[in-house]
Amino acid sequence: MKQLEVQIMGQSYLLGCPEGGEARLRQVASRVDEAMCKIREAGKVRSRDRIAVLAALNLAFDTPEPVAAPTPDLLAFAALPTDESNKFKQLLQRLDAALTSDDQLL
Repeated sequence: MKQLEVQIMGQSYLLGCPEGGEARLRQVASRVDEAMCKIREAGKVRSRDRIAVLAALNLAFDTPEPVAAPTPDLLAFAALPTDESNKFKQLLQRLDAALTSDDQLL
């Protein structure tokens, strides 16, 4: 693993970096530096630890949540023609109704 030196709030950090990930690591370190400097410059927080935690929370909050990939069952259902899709929905509704109305099935 390659090592890369970055600057965050005027302090050097030597970080491990996978081959080919140098540009991404520099970009991420720059975002962290920017976020931490912004908090420090606001003047309300002095401790580096607190600044780092607040910056981490802000960056995590701004990061979009990943969208769950559809399951294969949903993909197959979506590929059905409309009339078959409607029949499938009706069948599922009937099964749901039968299972909820009879607690003795299992």
